[in-house]
Amino acid sequence: MKILVSGGGTGGHIYPAVSLVKHIKKINPEAEFLYIGTEKGLESKIVPENKIPFETIEIQGFRRSLSLDNLKTVYLFLKSVRASKKIISEFQPDIVIGTGGYVCGAVVYAASKLKIPTIIHEQNSVAGVTNKFLSRYVDKIGICFQDAEQDFPKEKVVLIGNPRGQEVVMTEKSAVLVDYGLDPNVPTVLIFGGSRGAQKINNAVLASLMLFSEREYQVLYASGNIYYEEVQTFIAENQLDLPNVKIVPYIEQMERVLANVDLVVGRAGATSLAEITALGLPSILIPSPNVTNDHQTKNAQSLVKRSAAILIPDSELEGLRLVKEVDSVMEDSEKRNQMGIATKKEGIPDATDRLYRLVNKMIS
Repeated sequence: MKILVSGGGTGGHIYPAVSLVKHIKKINPEAEFLYIGTEKGLESKIVPENKIPFETIEIQGFRRSLSLDNLKTVYLFLKSVRASKKIISEFQPDIVIGTGGYVCGAVVYAASKLKIPTIIHEQNSVAGVTNKFLSRYVDKIGICFQDAEQDFPKEKVVLIGNPRGQEVVMTEKSAVLVDYGLDPNVPTVLIFGGSRGAQKINNAVLASLMLFSEREYQVLYASGNIYYEEVQTFIAENQLDLPNVKIVPYIEQMERVLANVDLVVGRAGATSLAEITALGLPSILIPSPNVTNDHQTKNAQSLVKRSAAILIPDSELEGLRLVKEVDSVMEDSEKRNQMGIATKKEGIPDATDRLYRLVNKMIS
């Protein structure tokens, strides 16, 4: 079995592909893989770190306004299709899977023209530009949210879920919170704004620290490397005593922490939602305003309308609102339990198995 995967730009496009490859390697050690990405994308770091063979092509996305740059984009797309066909012809994959981002547009399009079976995977509740373009050429379209079905030809759609969810759901409970100076037996809130952090979330947390320090629950806040020094300076200048609040710049093994907390506060990216739904975690979601088609708000609403999450618009986020919403969940165990049950219903804990079954069906 030879599988070629492509996806890039953000972790949300990359991690599902990496999770799938790792899963298949365990089941079928003889399987061969090739990942096509770009030199500038995050995939150029993540994919080699996971020991997956990696090749690159040059491509860029369309600007949403009239621009001469779009002429270069068309030129690069046609050039990258030719480059993709060459790589595909040399590797001879049984199937090609695209997980989003501009790079997979050229790769999957090229594969379809070479009559190789193709799948695209849409992580969000609203389809991305690349996947919408590819939907007319591919054989199957895997989705994570039922709401995304309306963006694609219905006969091609398969409800798959996000492979990252299956990877996380197998994580067992542990005493990992001790590593952060917290008590594993005390209800815990995890707050984070993504790997780099988020200024609006950071400002709200700084304004909330004194109030959080008075609560019976405990808080773990991953500020992001950019804001960590600012947080430490704020605490020192205000001589804050925060025995139940711990701040770190970044959490390496997020899945271990997620398996041991009671509430998550953060953005509404596809990967985060796959993780919290697989684990059945209540959440307070603050969608990023800086994403295409406001897709994080639509992601969040898919849980909010099922009473599985609380949504705070980024424009409305401030300290008192944050504490109020966290209190409403952490100080009401019944509400927390019901939100967890509702969240779990939206999770797909066997997403990788589903995608692997689809792959086998298409190449057998």
